[in-house]
This record gives sequence, structure tokens and C-alpha cells, in this order.
Amino acid sequence: MAQMEYLTKIMEVMEKIDREQSENIKAAADLCAAAIHSGKLVHLFGSGHSVLPVQDVFPRYGGVVGWHPVMDPRLMWNNVIGPGGARELLWIERQEGYIANFLQSYNLQEGEVMIVFSHGGLNAAPIEAAMYARERGLKVIAITSGENYKKAQANHSSGNKLGDVADILIDNCCPLEDALVAIPGYHQKVGASSTVAVITIAQSIASETALRLEKLGHKMHIFVSPNVTEVPKEYMHEVYAAYRELVFKNSNM
Repeated sequence: MAQMEYLTKIMEVMEKIDREQSENIKAAADLCAAAIHSGKLVHLFGSGHSVLPVQDVFPRYGGVVGWHPVMDPRLMWNNVIGPGGARELLWIERQEGYIANFLQSYNLQEGEVMIVFSHGGLNAAPIEAAMYARERGLKVIAITSGENYKKAQANHSSGNKLGDVADILIDNCCPLEDALVAIPGYHQKVGASSTVAVITIAQSIASETALRLEKLGHKMHIFVSPNVTEVPKEYMHEVYAAYRELVFKNSNM
């Protein structure tokens, strides 16, 4: 059955991440904890479906103040065709020079971290986000397909793929084509894997980062579900206030 084939193969991806990427995840958490503990931000960037892990880290139940989602609605599909359509955003994310215009609205600073998500790692948007960050002294963590990085040809005029401009590359351990399940009579597989993989990696980094922050004695403000009755109802106001203060402190807007 296709269902069982997908579950078997996605579990193989999870096991490979645990087996092969644990040290890279811990190294990424070291960078993130150091930035947050010093009062800086860890920025999260992705386009297309790679915006999903950005949205899942913060604000999210279990998310710690210090993560900063950097999202452009022009690079997020909210329709299939027409305005906000997938075809249109795919065109935009391949245009060199666009990302600098978007990121100039943010005060990216030395001592901060930029995490860039991109399965393919070939389009201009993720590559230029990483390049823009590194030029300003940020550490860059790339979460991408290692198979794509090894086998695909660079499309960007710089000759770079995303992994080439990262301080830490974390392989999402997904196949180059992303999808996992073969259907009889079709060359194209179904059942995407990369979103499951990168959200797992992102939350692993977030969890490891929180553990390091606790060991550093950092006071964490954690986005929490209202179903947690042990936490006072007014606590979430403190979380929003801490986030607002941190972002404004690190903003030039």
C-alpha cells in the first residue's frame, strides 16, 4: 500500500537524520544559543514550501523568544494560479537581486544567525539570503538536500549553491526529487518528504538551543499553549512583550 510505503520511507529519512546529522544539529544549536543569550536574534528564512519550517519555529507552542521569522508574502504561495500563485512565486524566487531589496528592511547584525531553508538550494532567493547575511557578519545555517548539493549544477551567476555559502550545512536526508512513493505507470513519484524532514530538523535545533540556554542561565520566554493550566493566563503577555522588546532593540525601522 502507498500509505505504508510512505510511512516506511519517511521513517528511513528520520533515522538517517538522527544517524548522520546529529552533530551538525548540535553545532547549529550552539550558534543559536550563543546569539540569543547575547541579546541577538536568530533569523529564519525560506520561500515557497520552505517557509513552512519558518512559521513552525516561532510563534509556536514551545517556541522561545529569540527566533525571528523573516517572511515575504511575495515568496509565499496563497493560491495556485493568479495573484499569490505558485507559478508566480517560483519565478520571483529565481530572480537575482530581489532578496537584497527585501532584506534591506531588516537590521541584520554581526553576532546573529541566519537559518536558510531550501530543499533544492539552487534558486536565487535562498542563496542570496545566505550571501547577504554572511556579508554582514552573520553565521549561516543551511538546511537543504545534501543529494541536491552534491549532484545538481549551480544556476546562480555567482556559481554558488546554498551549501557553498553556509557555515553549517544540515542535510535533510531527502532524495533529490523530494517525493518518495512510486505509482505504477508514472515516472513522477508522490508523497513529499522535505517538509516533514526540515520541520523535524528545525524543532530539533530549537530544542537543543533551549537546553543550552537553560545551562547558560538564560531566562527564556516560551510561547505556551493556553491548555497548560500551570502557567498563569497573563504569561503570554510577557512573551509578546519580551519578543517586541528584543525585535525593537535589534531594529533600525
